[in-house]
Amino acid sequence: MSPIYILLTIFVYFSILLLVSRLTGKRSDNDAFFRGNRQSPWYIVAFGMVGASLSGVTFISVPGMVRTIDMTYMQTCIGFFFGYLLIAHVLLPLYYRLNLTSIYTYLEGRLGKFSYKTGASFFLFSKILGAAVRLYLVCLILQHFVFDSMHVPFAVTVVVIVVLIWLYTRKSGIRTIVWTDSFQTFCLLATLLLILIQVSRNLDLDFNGIVQVVKDNEHSRIFVFDDWHSKQNFFKQFFSGIFITIVMTGLDQDMMQKNLSCKNLKDAQKNMYWYGISFVPVNFLFLVLGILLLVIGPKMGLELPVAGDDILPFFAANGYLGYPVLIFFTIGIIAAAFSSADSALTALTTSFCVDILGNKNLPEEAAEKQRKRVHIGISVVFIICILIFKVLNNRSVIDAIYVLASYTYGPLLGLFAFGLFTKAFPRDKFVPYVAIASPILCITINYLVTRYTSYRFGYEMLMLNGLLTFIGLYCLSIKNKQYGSARC
Repeated sequence: MSPIYILLTIFVYFSILLLVSRLTGKRSDNDAFFRGNRQSPWYIVAFGMVGASLSGVTFISVPGMVRTIDMTYMQTCIGFFFGYLLIAHVLLPLYYRLNLTSIYTYLEGRLGKFSYKTGASFFLFSKILGAAVRLYLVCLILQHFVFDSMHVPFAVTVVVIVVLIWLYTRKSGIRTIVWTDSFQTFCLLATLLLILIQVSRNLDLDFNGIVQVVKDNEHSRIFVFDDWHSKQNFFKQFFSGIFITIVMTGLDQDMMQKNLSCKNLKDAQKNMYWYGISFVPVNFLFLVLGILLLVIGPKMGLELPVAGDDILPFFAANGYLGYPVLIFFTIGIIAAAFSSADSALTALTTSFCVDILGNKNLPEEAAEKQRKRVHIGISVVFIICILIFKVLNNRSVIDAIYVLASYTYGPLLGLFAFGLFTKAFPRDKFVPYVAIASPILCITINYLVTRYTSYRFGYEMLMLNGLLTFIGLYCLSIKNKQYGSARC
């Protein structure tokens, strides 16, 4: 198919996003940008968060996972659900009770200024890199299958895509994103179902046939209970899923900003329940698609790409599943990537303005000008990071993000756990050193364990990182904030 038709599809898609932005951007102010004026319908937020969580990385990488780790990713997804329940009943009540705009403001009141700045800084660093990885994947796919043939440089592709995201988020931020994410989630799920239907037709399978093919396939294994050394062991994956959810949703300004735009705590909790329930079957469908693609490849006489991330794009972009799939694949990729990138851009702007620059006491007009400048600055940083990933990235993208989260979100987990589950106060000025030392110690432990034992750390490194941060804070804490006698 001519790249012109794909470009036309992208143009129509963005026109819809810009129309939504215009409709939701009327009478916008900082509160609309940061919290949506606390008027977002919970069911719209829940539906939109599915797309924001999946992202282009999930859309591409999860089907490709099946070839290397079977369907064991479902163990992590089951853990995700229980993590969402904990967020609904532990963290959301705290955030609503304190009427927070940035969730890291909690750390200032509970632990101190240095703890607050440390938590916000770790979020900013983690989110910028994570969002850049996700967006990088989409830019790379569009470049390879569309813009290379038009001789458009990769840097130009990146700049255009980031500018388009900036355009529809610049006025109303989270108030716009709640609605655009819902539209993008619809596009993503419609694409997934269309591709599943098309692959099933090519294999002459009805629903029962799909079930039988998946059941009989050598990659259909979901649970691993017998190998404690494996990264896919059930207990490692399950508990890692719980903690990944807590830090990458409950302690993430990006995801919580959507929840905090709901009218009240009860609505935010309903959003979290339904969002958590829907996340599991959606990921299961991606894994089913992965198995079907592995089955249909040999039947069509095709040699599948070596990299798992390339399998779905290989089928869609080369027309093996029909040109309608190519169009919807393009929409699905853009929808999945932008539903996470646009909210990340808004959350980073919010956190930098509130947590780093401290705009709480600025007049409305000055605060709005500051927010607009920061929004542009974060967009530029996105572009730079994506171009760096173009040079450096050489591994499974989704695994890279979770490994990254194990090291950068761990200190956030330790900080919030210490604040919530102890009554002690750390020596605030030493908190940044603890937060930096913990990931470094984890990297060292991982190296030594890998070198001298047969054990292999998986995503459980996140729990160890949080625990080390917690222990460091406890050892530097004081029994009484007023008198300051040391615990250890």
